[in-house]
Amino acid sequence: MNWDQIYETAREWTLEAGNTLKKATTESFQVEYKTSAADLVTEKDKEIEKFFIDKISETFPTHFLLGEEGLAKDQVFDYKNEVVWVVDPIDGTTNFVHQQRNFAISVGIYENGKPRMGFVYDPISNELFHAQAGKGAYLNETLLPKHTNKALEEAIVSINQLWLIKNEKVNHLLFEKMIRKARGTRYIGSAALEIAYVACGRLDTYIDFRLSPWDIAGGMVILQEVGGVTVNLENQPVNAFLPEITIFSNQSVLKEIVKELS
Repeated sequence: MNWDQIYETAREWTLEAGNTLKKATTESFQVEYKTSAADLVTEKDKEIEKFFIDKISETFPTHFLLGEEGLAKDQVFDYKNEVVWVVDPIDGTTNFVHQQRNFAISVGIYENGKPRMGFVYDPISNELFHAQAGKGAYLNETLLPKHTNKALEEAIVSINQLWLIKNEKVNHLLFEKMIRKARGTRYIGSAALEIAYVACGRLDTYIDFRLSPWDIAGGMVILQEVGGVTVNLENQPVNAFLPEITIFSNQSVLKEIVKELS
């Protein structure tokens, strides 16, 4: 299998799909609710996912697609024994609808459950984060540097502030204590972008509690290529296909976070 060819092809498709989304921000489009008023889907989500389904089935017929909108639900596969494209056609749909920015296309390609390559494309800023396992991570054509040591007090942490109040998932008091030691917090509303921003140093840590494979599969590959880590609250590696409460982080910052949360 020619992975370099697959990489270049996936990159071209991601950019092409991104151009469609950029154009869509100046047009009217239909918005629907999925599970609630806060869980939106647009016709563009479905259009972009269908675009990838058609391209993959035509060009790589032995590959499979796992997408947020479930348009390929007729496919039956075992991710541990197949090549799977994990696609979020619009990561940050609410931002896409309300802000026309701060959203991305996320594509992760995995072989037998192992990461091969990842792409996160912000079409509004024309920033493509991309990586092939073992070959470094890039922002457009610029190689991203490896992470360096940083203290929690110097770190910007991305976390939804709802998790800093009493809730059923975590001990919010521990998280509040940890956040108070950080330099500051941000929350963008696009998991793919936030992971990419940890990779390039705009953020130092991103913590989220409600994630799906398509949210994280692309960004995880990019993050690992700069020496970043993806772990659960027990500081154990996370499977992209079985996400849980997850920390994406600079390693040195993570050490302090784990200490604060223990």
